[in-house]
Amino acid sequence: MEAVAEGPGDKVADGAAKGTASIKSKFLTTKEKFHEFLDSKTQDSKEGKVSDNDVPNETAETSAEEPEAKKLKLDPEENNKSRKPDGKRVRGQNKSRPHMKPTTYDDKQLCLSVIQENKKCFYGEKCKFFHDVAEYMANKPADVGERCYIYDTFGKCQYSLSCRFAKAHTSPDLKNVVNEELVKAREGRTVVKNSLDKDLQNRLRKRSVSFKKSAEYLKTISKDNKEKTEQQGNGEACAAEISTENPEGEELHASGAAETQVSEEKQNLVKTVGPLTDADIVRLRPCEKKQVDFKDKLYLAPLTTCGNLPFRRVCKRFGADITCGEMAMCTNLLQGQQSEWALLKRHETEDLFGVQVEGCFPDTMTRCAELINNNTEVDFVDINSGCPIDLVYKKGGGCGLMTRSRKFEQIVRGMNYVLDVPLTVKIRTGVQEKCSIAHKLIPEMKKWGVSMITLHGRSREQRYTKLADWDYINTCSKLASPIPLFGNGDILSYEDAMKARETGVSGIMIARGALIKPWIFTEIKERRDWDISSGERLDILRDFTNYGLEHWGSDTRGLEKTRNFLLEWLSFLCRYIPVGLLERVPQRINERPPYYMGRDYLESLMASQHVGDWVKISEMLLGPVPKNFNFLPKHKANAYK
Repeated sequence: MEAVAEGPGDKVADGAAKGTASIKSKFLTTKEKFHEFLDSKTQDSKEGKVSDNDVPNETAETSAEEPEAKKLKLDPEENNKSRKPDGKRVRGQNKSRPHMKPTTYDDKQLCLSVIQENKKCFYGEKCKFFHDVAEYMANKPADVGERCYIYDTFGKCQYSLSCRFAKAHTSPDLKNVVNEELVKAREGRTVVKNSLDKDLQNRLRKRSVSFKKSAEYLKTISKDNKEKTEQQGNGEACAAEISTENPEGEELHASGAAETQVSEEKQNLVKTVGPLTDADIVRLRPCEKKQVDFKDKLYLAPLTTCGNLPFRRVCKRFGADITCGEMAMCTNLLQGQQSEWALLKRHETEDLFGVQVEGCFPDTMTRCAELINNNTEVDFVDINSGCPIDLVYKKGGGCGLMTRSRKFEQIVRGMNYVLDVPLTVKIRTGVQEKCSIAHKLIPEMKKWGVSMITLHGRSREQRYTKLADWDYINTCSKLASPIPLFGNGDILSYEDAMKARETGVSGIMIARGALIKPWIFTEIKERRDWDISSGERLDILRDFTNYGLEHWGSDTRGLEKTRNFLLEWLSFLCRYIPVGLLERVPQRINERPPYYMGRDYLESLMASQHVGDWVKISEMLLGPVPKNFNFLPKHKANAYK
């Protein structure tokens, strides 16, 4: 899209290097001065010299004693090992990140029988957790804040004394306080749906779940393959006879081709075995399936790691119309893995929600679709055929499906057969950079029964190193009509969104743009550039942490998990440049931010790309990190060179 490419007529601020965002000269600084300023403010805060104007008042509620000095792994930008000999930053992911076990930060836990009250401990004397409440409270880390979000929202905190905000709901005799009025008001209300049922998990592990519809469809595939093999063998034999005995073989060949076409049409019909049942008579036709109006919607892309439920809640608050769960592996779902099923969870605020699955075989994908259809509440199911990761691609999934059109067709038809909701597909332009194949696949996908297509305007080889090709997306949108096609790539402002809509797409999907500035949905709907303050941005982070504590838990384990996901998100948020500092509005997604001083200390801190500064922000909201804390971001931000 031309809106995100720097044109010859654009004015760049003095001293701005190529590929660097243009910032007003009075805010520009050097790397050394930038970090010197942040370090001096940190030292002042330890000595109590930071003024009220430097940090918004809201942070005072969660202030805590400064922990002991800790060794943090450096950000890839400042780690010599993360640089190539030519000085350029390495690309891709930090694949050797330290794996922290859930119990790393909370080795002395309160027994669940004590938390749930009046429950007998299953392990008895062999239990390794605390049963003495007084002893546990003496060893428990200090509380983070005076108010518990879960207690204030629901009237009862299920984490009881293990909550890191336990002061808010603990009586003098160390009992968990309950607000009966709030509990009664929320009675019978399901806030989060699509949780994995224990009975279903056991049946999946024992492989005792029935997949009747999938079995019906898979039988047609096996019969088709068998009949085609026989036809090929018979065809070769007939061809040999015709060539030797019948000089007018062309007419016979033509009639044979006509018969083959009729037989193929018959094979495309779904065959059933046994007597006619009610299910055969009342089976849904494509036009009778649940209809979803995708047109002119803002679609938050399914984002691995960062696109979790608390983040989606933040984006919904800012105006996202469609949300989708993170990519889930179909084989893991079929095995009943709790961690994979967590990706399907849906919050009550997500009014138009879908799940995205990845796989490379018709049998597993069809069964997975039937499993989702029967056991979850979703508005659509999306096939990920655009994932560029090697682990997925080399197995034939993700982008690999685009080059395996026969398997792709069988997967789409099979999933469509078992689903009662629309089936959508997310693709890229192709695998190789200069060999786009999406325009060939889209007309075929229309025949297969796809309800909506999302096209990311880059190939697998490109990743994020070049701009998305919106001219190609425009061409494909015309081929997809009347099926809606959403465009995806390089949208970071409402101007980018307006130019994208001029191409004729039915809607736009936003991915990195939402990670860098989740308020982009508000900007697009209100058609303005929002010069959001650092205090407002901190409030957004506070909402995220509250949602995270509700989702992952307010005990030490849940709190540190929330912190981990907050830090992952901050690795994207630091790329945002406030509108008031820009020489040229809007900011472009392919331009890296230079070192600059913000309008206050917090704005400067949020601009830092150093992991230690992200930790400082997390400590404002979630208290001091544990002494053995360690974090290395997942992504190396290879969009910046």
